[in-house]
Amino acid sequence: MPGKLRVTQTKSTISHIARNRATIKALGLHGIGSSRVVADNPAVRGMVRQVRFLVTVEEVAEGATKTAGAQPTTERGSGARTKSDRSGAKDGAASEEKA
Repeated sequence: MPGKLRVTQTKSTISHIARNRATIKALGLHGIGSSRVVADNPAVRGMVRQVRFLVTVEEVAEGATKTAGAQPTTERGSGARTKSDRSGAKDGAASEEKA
């Protein structure tokens, strides 16, 4: 049974040719720091080789794929505030000034 590879994007695709951007997208990576566990086969190895300067690769043990990040990870939207959060902060600050 083939193993697994964890591919992590370490550099941006900005200023790189469209072919490299498409390969990163095909690997399931969405931005710097995002990781994906993929099958270890010649097709994936070839894709990784084409963008080796943008990613890091590590082999993953069969049992570790279920516990250590089988889901792709991204850092988008982790600290975004909603409109209600901003308006609530203004009201709280205004009430403190009056008191």
